[in-house]
Amino acid sequence: MDASTTLVSAFLGLLEGLTEFIPVSSTGHILLAGHFLGFESAGKTFEVVIQLGAVLAVLTIYAGRLWPIFRDAPHNADARRTIYSVLIAFLPAVFIGVLAHDFIKHVLFETPKLIAIMLILGGIVLVYIDRFAPEPRHDDALKFPIPMALAIGFIQCLAMIPGTSRSGATIVGALMLGASKRSAAEFSFFLSMPTMAGAFAYDLYKNRDILDVSAINEIVVGFVCAFIAAVLVVKWLLGYVSKNGYALFGWWRIIVGAVAFVALSLGY
Repeated sequence: MDASTTLVSAFLGLLEGLTEFIPVSSTGHILLAGHFLGFESAGKTFEVVIQLGAVLAVLTIYAGRLWPIFRDAPHNADARRTIYSVLIAFLPAVFIGVLAHDFIKHVLFETPKLIAIMLILGGIVLVYIDRFAPEPRHDDALKFPIPMALAIGFIQCLAMIPGTSRSGATIVGALMLGASKRSAAEFSFFLSMPTMAGAFAYDLYKNRDILDVSAINEIVVGFVCAFIAAVLVVKWLLGYVSKNGYALFGWWRIIVGAVAFVALSLGY
């Protein structure tokens, strides 16, 4: 792996960590950046696997809060309900992700204009929901009702269209269902762990025959950068959205999507 590839891998890893947990679509940003930088990974595996670095960042930050839940689950009904709510929210992504994996990776991931359009449309939705979301009824992400968690899980599946944003879909879904802005972000964090770990494992299995040593080196660089950036973002994000909401991210999506669409239309 030469120096230029290392720099691109590091940049994409930082981009992943900075954007994974804010509702702007990390996959959309990485795919568009890779397109304009001329970066290609076998089976788009780099783009999926480095997300595991961001997952580990959340696990590291929330370990002190999550460990008592798993420790107490055998004899505590509230702890079990919390685990069930996240796992149930994860199930729709399992079924749809497995069924549509090849279409997502080989068609949707290869359509940069679609990504740009979804960034714009998602930005418009986010700005609207940030302003007109129902009055919040749920302030604790660990106590969302199971039907609400399942509904968020189905809404998360929209993010299989690159450019939509997994965190954006789950946050918008949670806000529409009565979550506070902070708890919507936290539930998105928790749901990201099984969702992204599952995507990582399944993608690694599907692409096991086309991975090579150079790809592994790129992934390691991107993984480390994603982890570091995600730690910083997760610690900052909750305080920001509690005070300011999500409109900034909606406008960011609209601007990035519009610029990318114009550039792609001009043949870049």
